[in-house]
Amino acid sequence: MAEENLIKKILALKSSNIRETVDERIREFKALDRKGDEDWFSELCFCILTAASTAKLGIKIQNELGADGFLTLPYQKLVSKLKSAGHRYRDQRAERIVKARKFYNIKEIVTHFPDERSARAWLAENVDGIGYKEASHFLRNVGYNDVAILDRHILALMRQHELLEGTPKTLTKKKYLAAEEKLRELAQKTNLSLAELDLYLWYMETGVVLK
Repeated sequence: MAEENLIKKILALKSSNIRETVDERIREFKALDRKGDEDWFSELCFCILTAASTAKLGIKIQNELGADGFLTLPYQKLVSKLKSAGHRYRDQRAERIVKARKFYNIKEIVTHFPDERSARAWLAENVDGIGYKEASHFLRNVGYNDVAILDRHILALMRQHELLEGTPKTLTKKKYLAAEEKLRELAQKTNLSLAELDLYLWYMETGVVLK
């Protein structure tokens, strides 16, 4: 019953003016897919910044620094920029961004993989500060459709509608993939990609459609 109610809510949103906003966001992700390494690296840094923070703050910093700032600013200047923007974990995030620069050709690396799941596994294993959630976020934002972004908002909504039991203290790879499969089934029932479903669920929890 709880899942049926959730499906009804999603379908109602698909019939509302929110659909236009969701479709526009998906078009923006597809447009980024056609851009190069610098824009993809900027998006990777955005996802590093949003971990344990907010997408809104990540967008603000990304707009201020741009790809060039992420790629070239010395560590201390990067810390200073993140501090002035109000990022709580500025030292750690600046360090992770500097470390990520060895993957400046991130689009070339990611598109070498046969699918987004194998690309995600590589990102989670090799990029400091990128786990399965952040890797999924990055891949969705550069145009991939078949990965789920399991942040606290989505997990809370899944528990509320009985798609998950309890609250896992840690979201292991095994638990992440199991929860993702639940969302994949929901996406099929609502005729959406996982990328689209995430935006609708995010809107239900937050009232906004961000990237």
